[in-house]
Amino acid sequence: MAHGSSSNDETISGINVTPLVDVVLLLLVVLMVTATSIVARSIPLELPKAASGESLAAPLVLDIGADGTMHLDGAPIAAPELRERIRRARATSDEVRAVLAADRLCRHEHVVSAIDLLRSEGVVRFAFHVSPNDVASP
Repeated sequence: MAHGSSSNDETISGINVTPLVDVVLLLLVVLMVTATSIVARSIPLELPKAASGESLAAPLVLDIGADGTMHLDGAPIAAPELRERIRRARATSDEVRAVLAADRLCRHEHVVSAIDLLRSEGVVRFAFHVSPNDVASP
């Protein structure tokens, strides 16, 4: 029995380009992500001043505890003092913004009272600070 070369012993001469394309695209994505952060930090700029430019004042951060106590920017505050602080903020800026953060056990009436107080002093732009829900909704 002679053993000759059979047709099953042919070598594969083609290159599988799929892994090559995957690696090249991955390198391209990495390059694009890092290039934008490098360019943003590497160019020192002196931005021009504009007479009509506006700077936004930091929003008032009002925390309402479970018992209804209010804290403005981390310090305890009563309603009359809060009114005065809002008036001072409105004296320096036409548009005062506020962020309300109420404890989840806080009664609804305390939140509504805080909103009424803000609105009565001219604060119409406010947001609620909430934590993201850990459980996915169905």
